[in-house]
Amino acid sequence: MYRRIYQTLCLIAFLAFGCNPKNETVDDNAAIVLETEEDWSQDDQEPEETETVGELEQSLIDAGLVDVKDIIPGVLVDLKYSSSDNFFGQDVYGDLYNCYLQTEVAEMLKKAYEHLQKYHPELTFLIYDGVRPLRVQQILWDNLDKPDSIKPLYVADPKIGGLHNYGVAVDLTLAWADSGEALDLGTAYDYFGYPAYPDREDQMLKEGKITQAHIDNRKILREAMKAGGFTGIGSEWWHFNAFSRKKAAELYELVH
Repeated sequence: MYRRIYQTLCLIAFLAFGCNPKNETVDDNAAIVLETEEDWSQDDQEPEETETVGELEQSLIDAGLVDVKDIIPGVLVDLKYSSSDNFFGQDVYGDLYNCYLQTEVAEMLKKAYEHLQKYHPELTFLIYDGVRPLRVQQILWDNLDKPDSIKPLYVADPKIGGLHNYGVAVDLTLAWADSGEALDLGTAYDYFGYPAYPDREDQMLKEGKITQAHIDNRKILREAMKAGGFTGIGSEWWHFNAFSRKKAAELYELVH
């Protein structure tokens, strides 16, 4: 009998305190637990990753140059001297992967890009090099396997400095905007020979070293860069200058 009374009392207690959905104490406690769990989840979120800036890149920023992609988000950048994919097989830029130019030059390049988009919206620029500090220029000069008398055709003498060293020259090609694949302009970047010479194109076409399609692609690039105020040189289809050496020296300091 006592056992039956005990069971009855337990059942009454259960119904009164364990299963009553209107029990105020239980609801308040549940709310407190939920708020505590929610607050804990928010506090436990991982901090956002921040992009670090390397020493070389910071020095370019401090010198007043701008990241080209901040001015022209649609361009592509593949700095060849930040890899071993260059004529001497060495990475000399390290953790620099963004192209920097003087602000005025970046704005000129934007005009060239807008011209390209107007007539060839399926294309974009693929930039291989922009400003080049003098300490890097010296490495290129030392590693170019050419007589000193011919070297200036390809690499400016670091004792004097070139337009890349002022941040007013850019090396680039054309690429498909949707895939990023570079168009074929007849030679690789930093190819040292007549097939890369704009002023030898007719001769190279006759000799079968380049094709008419290569020349047509180069003309698209040249026309766009001309619209931005750039001029090319006779020995490299990829190289364009914003100013003369005299004008660059008047406007800017050499970047070391």
